[in-house]
Amino acid sequence: MLDIKFIVENTDWVKQSLGRKGFPAEKVDELINTYLELNKFKTSSQTLAEEKNRLSNSIKSASAEERPAIIAKSKEIGEQFKAEQEKLTKIQAKFDDMILRMPNYPSEESPDGPDDSANVVRRKVGEIPHFDFPIRDHVELMEINDWSEMERIAKVSGARTYAIKNDLAQLELAIHMMVMDKLRANGFTLITVPAISKEKPLYNQGYLPFARDEIYYMPADDLYLSGTAELILNSLRADELLTEADLPILYAGFSPCFRREAGAAGKDTRGLVRVHQFFKTEQFVICKNDVAESDKWHKKLLQISEEVLQDLELPYQVLEVCTGDMGAPKYRQYDLEAWVPSQNCYRETHSCSNITDWQARRTNLRYRENASGKVKFCHTLNNTGIATPRALVPFMENHQQADGTIKIPAKLQPYLGGKKVIGKGAE
Repeated sequence: MLDIKFIVENTDWVKQSLGRKGFPAEKVDELINTYLELNKFKTSSQTLAEEKNRLSNSIKSASAEERPAIIAKSKEIGEQFKAEQEKLTKIQAKFDDMILRMPNYPSEESPDGPDDSANVVRRKVGEIPHFDFPIRDHVELMEINDWSEMERIAKVSGARTYAIKNDLAQLELAIHMMVMDKLRANGFTLITVPAISKEKPLYNQGYLPFARDEIYYMPADDLYLSGTAELILNSLRADELLTEADLPILYAGFSPCFRREAGAAGKDTRGLVRVHQFFKTEQFVICKNDVAESDKWHKKLLQISEEVLQDLELPYQVLEVCTGDMGAPKYRQYDLEAWVPSQNCYRETHSCSNITDWQARRTNLRYRENASGKVKFCHTLNNTGIATPRALVPFMENHQQADGTIKIPAKLQPYLGGKKVIGKGAE
């Protein structure tokens, strides 16, 4: 959420900045007009309330002859106040909805563009493997090693669900354990969180009001299934007033995640790429309200995820996401994409975002500065630690051998009992 006073005082800059995300300038004007109208109704309601109180207080000291007129006038003012309150409620709801739909300002350094075609490759790391045998995709590798029950689970749970077993199930958990150890070594607090949420945290995080069709809702309980631990962690400290000494707060959140993927029909839906339920270890940071400080943590989160892909010995590229593709909450965003041999391209494994104070304003998460004593909204950042089973796709395909077995990178071997190879041919 944005600061309406800043918008009113810096209208031209706001229009230019949000225009880089495709947000229409006329909506900025509409928001300001609604805000001014809201203030007008607040003032008139306050004036009527004060007049009604004055009349009520004057009844006791009035003469018997004066009282009927004062009572009648008080009643008339009361009816006007009631009507004004009804108008105020409507205009407040309109303003609240409009301000919640305002995207965050993008960084001046973010590339401009309308969609993902304008994303910029900042670097490529690792060599793309060259195989001297016909490569198999991840679905074929699961089949020959008896690592999945994809057809059977679809009968039970529907399309875009998965059931993996034996070595692959252990591999999935081993990767998460390796990432959790890395995050703890970097000072993160490891925390497991629920996958269910009330509605307010979805507004706090920025899922709502933008993407309701992507979220699973349980009407009998008035609860939602979470698509990321970020949703829960962002509201974990809501309405708290922290001290500067409390910051930064680093969370490594592990949870099951649920996404309807309503807009992804026919796109990357084979096998393990886009499934409705998955596991994710999420990096989440709460820091001081200072762009230099949050930029430092943005780079740190990116570095950690690059180390994860390097530990998994996966070739990858770093994309800087353009203004038209980064989404409403984002100030600046990088994506990491690992090489998928069967598709001859890179596919996303991590998304690393600096949100500045956009989320903290929605959660009312603040801290008091040591030097000035001023209260400021925190900055928040997030990045994938690892998400599975999606990460298993490039892992299996890049490390496959001619007999269908999978090589295990040295950094991961301790988490699999020292195994260097998994698969039927390794037994």
